[in-house]
Amino acid sequence: MKVQWQVNVSYETIRCWIAKFGSQIARTLRWRQARLGDVWYLDEVVVKCAGTKFWLWRAVDQHGTVLEEILQKRRDKKAAKRLLVALMKRYGFIPKQIVTNKLRSYGLAKADVAPSLDHWSHKGLNNRAENSHLPFRKRERTMQGHRSPGALQRFVAMHSATRNRFSVPSHRRATQTIRYHRLEAFEAWRIAP
Repeated sequence: MKVQWQVNVSYETIRCWIAKFGSQIARTLRWRQARLGDVWYLDEVVVKCAGTKFWLWRAVDQHGTVLEEILQKRRDKKAAKRLLVALMKRYGFIPKQIVTNKLRSYGLAKADVAPSLDHWSHKGLNNRAENSHLPFRKRERTMQGHRSPGALQRFVAMHSATRNRFSVPSHRRATQTIRYHRLEAFEAWRIAP
């Protein structure tokens, strides 16, 4: 005889599970991700949180993988330096090149952190980082904004790690490859906790 279970779960229960297990799942998913690229695209976007303006700094590699997201109050050299240091500390290497928009804070931070690093600063070259904000913006509209900066930082860390795992990289777009990528993603998700 086959037994069927039915579990009723509320949105609040799922929110509590994410608060409890989200960082651990994100860490495991990041640990299992493929080798990163050596060209990093850096960008920042304004986010309203509880009526206050914050800046969400983001780094993406040439394959579209989100490397790091840091929420900060300012858009200055100190904030850009914090992003660069966090990236290099997390991944343990200096990239071959960084590509940014025209914000001068990136150049000043790069001069302090890694002066020999190749830095391209141009409005049109940074589209990969600009486009990486779109899934976050879509989810932000669905959630109808954010209540606190800490919760927003936890959300973007979990969201980007999950999205990296389940979105198909641009260099792997064949139908059969997408199917295998999806199977790999579900297997990684199953063993993540």
